[in-house]
Amino acid sequence: MLPGFEYINNHLLFSSASLQEISKEFGTPLYLYSESIIIEQFNRYKSTIQDRNAQVHFAVKSNSNLSILKILAQLGAGADIVSGGELYRSLKAGIPASKVVFSGVGKTDQEIEYAIESNIMLFSVESKEELIRISEVATKLKRQAPVSLRINPDVDAKTHPYISTGLKENKFGLPFKEFGAMIDVALSLSNISLLGFGFHIGSQLTDLAGFEEAAKRGLELSKQFILKVGNLRYLDVGGGLGIQYENENPPKPDEYVNRMLSILNLPDTTILFEPGRSIVGSAGLLLTKVLYRKQNESKSFYICDAAMNDLIRPSLYSAYHQIYAVNQTRQESTLHNADLVGPVCETGDFLARNRALPNFEQNDLIAVATTGAYGFTMSSNYNSRPRPAEVLIGRDGGVRLIRRRESYNDLIATELDFV
Repeated sequence: MLPGFEYINNHLLFSSASLQEISKEFGTPLYLYSESIIIEQFNRYKSTIQDRNAQVHFAVKSNSNLSILKILAQLGAGADIVSGGELYRSLKAGIPASKVVFSGVGKTDQEIEYAIESNIMLFSVESKEELIRISEVATKLKRQAPVSLRINPDVDAKTHPYISTGLKENKFGLPFKEFGAMIDVALSLSNISLLGFGFHIGSQLTDLAGFEEAAKRGLELSKQFILKVGNLRYLDVGGGLGIQYENENPPKPDEYVNRMLSILNLPDTTILFEPGRSIVGSAGLLLTKVLYRKQNESKSFYICDAAMNDLIRPSLYSAYHQIYAVNQTRQESTLHNADLVGPVCETGDFLARNRALPNFEQNDLIAVATTGAYGFTMSSNYNSRPRPAEVLIGRDGGVRLIRRRESYNDLIATELDFV
């Protein structure tokens, strides 16, 4: 069983809170997070960089709930954002603009203007065209835009192709061979302050090899940058450290950080880390309830009240999540091969496929583990399904609602009258 889970008196607890009692109060499906685990995971990074020239910027895309962001803001986290909406959320949660790095390949004029006027720390620039656009917007505003060049190091992250971001065929970053030329372009443009460069090779990495290769290439590029610019203020190494979903044994945050800093031995340069999944992934679960048990000619199905619109990772990435019965007796029942599916009208709507699952019955509660990252944040209203509630287990053991369950009225709240 994964850390954070335990059975006491036949009931499953997460972070010492009873899932049975939480379901009675808040219903299902719902996302549940542990403040204690979030703090513990963030502090693994924070304690490792203490008294070192490095910063931690939380990847907001992994979990953008305001309460989660506020917890991290109070711990001193910066933010790695990829949209104007994420900037808005970060600022609302109390993360200073001076700690915000704006990444992403498709920043709009409106987003660039909003970021400049907010005085963000850094734009991570991914193309020549984007660099020129930022210069134009900054010139119009009569402001300087702080810029870092994101380089594509052409490193195979050995992860799912949809979340690999450091290969030359990926849409991310500037070509490795064009680094010098892009420095020259940045230096030639008005209202651009070139402060550094960075890279990000992918997500859910469970081995240090890819990180090490990218860091060595970054060290090589740092010499070229310093020669041309004179000072390398920031080197952004991105995020991507994985977690245990099934049988993975990823490096611990301190191992990862120490290894990167040992390679990037640049005393005058601040190294930026952008973890997301490794901070919040194991801190969350999706709680769902069995609606029906269905047997066709060749297969067994458990149909639950959570679906691909609530958690799309299994459908999108064939991602694996541990499945736990909230009732321990059920968990210890004879296992048999079945699919755990949702009500959405897609064959690809599943939370677990061809898995040895307990002998669930109608109304049984099920915990889908490690959904704190890329869970609710990737949810949708597909099939006009209201999105689930989000609940936080506080450090004091108290349980509180941090996002109410959507209603049918919410589904149409932004639509205009019939035309």
